[in-house]
Amino acid sequence: MTERIHAIQIAASGIHTRSFTGLYRTLRIAFAGALFVLFFGTAWLDWNGRQAVLWDLADSKFHIFGATFWPQDFILLSALLIICAFGLFAITVYAGRVWCGYSCPQSTWTWLFMWCEKVTEGDRNQRIKLAAAPWSLNKLARRTLKHSLWLAIGVLTGLTFVGYFTPIRPLAHELFTLQLGGVALFWVLFFTAATYLNAGWLREAVCLHMCPYARFQSVMFDKDTLAVAYDPRRGESRGPRKRGSDARAQGLGDCIDCTLCVQVCPTGIDIRDGLQMACIGCAACIDACDNVMGKMGYPRGLIGYKSEHSLQGGTTHWLRPRLLGYIAALVLMIGALVVALQLRPMVSLDVIKDRGLFRENAQGQIENIYLLKVINKTAHPQRYHLRLLDAEGFELHGNTAFSIPAGEMSELPVSVAMLAERPASSSQELAFEIRDSDQPAVRSVARSRFVAPLNR
Repeated sequence: MTERIHAIQIAASGIHTRSFTGLYRTLRIAFAGALFVLFFGTAWLDWNGRQAVLWDLADSKFHIFGATFWPQDFILLSALLIICAFGLFAITVYAGRVWCGYSCPQSTWTWLFMWCEKVTEGDRNQRIKLAAAPWSLNKLARRTLKHSLWLAIGVLTGLTFVGYFTPIRPLAHELFTLQLGGVALFWVLFFTAATYLNAGWLREAVCLHMCPYARFQSVMFDKDTLAVAYDPRRGESRGPRKRGSDARAQGLGDCIDCTLCVQVCPTGIDIRDGLQMACIGCAACIDACDNVMGKMGYPRGLIGYKSEHSLQGGTTHWLRPRLLGYIAALVLMIGALVVALQLRPMVSLDVIKDRGLFRENAQGQIENIYLLKVINKTAHPQRYHLRLLDAEGFELHGNTAFSIPAGEMSELPVSVAMLAERPASSSQELAFEIRDSDQPAVRSVARSRFVAPLNR
């Protein structure tokens, strides 16, 4: 019921956060800066004459610097997603929702949009007055500038995101010269609108009502999980007082009830009410409270990253079975991914048998037709040799020595003729081997069937 009332209040009045400074704000800016550089900068990097990171949907391959991955390698993507999941679980068990507060794109872009709001409309009190004021040229100009900045950031975000799937340089040229159309234009506009709505208008509603992580995070919490928390034993009873006054004589705790912890919160909660699902662990309230404690001459840490055990006067257990289990699983998965990358075959071979069962060639031999798809997964052109393995009584016809450019696929039609007049079976297994001419250890084997009539 409390959360529902809180949501109604937010919808009615909006959240206007107050500016503040502090250690955790500096850390959050550093993480956000790293994320922006990584996201916006990587798309423009080149590697060996092409975009360094590009998911080429047209050719069904993914370039990441010097490596090229194909649909056959998507199991590695699954392993990467599992690693991210276990990493998130381990972080959550240890320190709650720090991912949400410091690195989540929704939170990061929301903080950026809130900064644009501060630049164009002023600090908290000025924004509240502007929101309540009737429309005027000043209000119209400020709102127009704010939304223009939001849309500009949305366009850059949409362009960059789509630029990881379509080469970003021609995409940007076509967009800013108004020549972009079709599917690419749709997705740029879609992600522009999504960024503008999520970070500009929905904001905390995404964290409160749309994010599944907020729903299941409590399952991973234990009594030793660090979470942003208020220490009621030290803070209660709350009340204003003058600096240097004897608060204990007045029956007061260290909390002066300034409500700055509420004013800086991006989701509008009062952390003094206890752990809440809406808390994203951003530590804005910690910075605000520490500043007040410093001015009052009180020890910092009235609000801080605390465990349930520490709040009850106990000791936080840093190493416990659940956390160690997640860390062990994370290390094992990272190790498995590294090994899989090292052992990943750098040439791939697929054999597709022609739909026709068989045919008789000019020499009167039974012949089957095959289409071989060979992928060079290396960053350099390679020369390959094709042969049949353990295929006594069969003869391979076609181009058995050929070259393939770096990171490309080649289709090779071949035929296999049966030398014997009478087959031992109507269907026999054949093994095709492709081998690098310069590095014999680089090879791939694929199997198919040879079909022949028993009676001729």
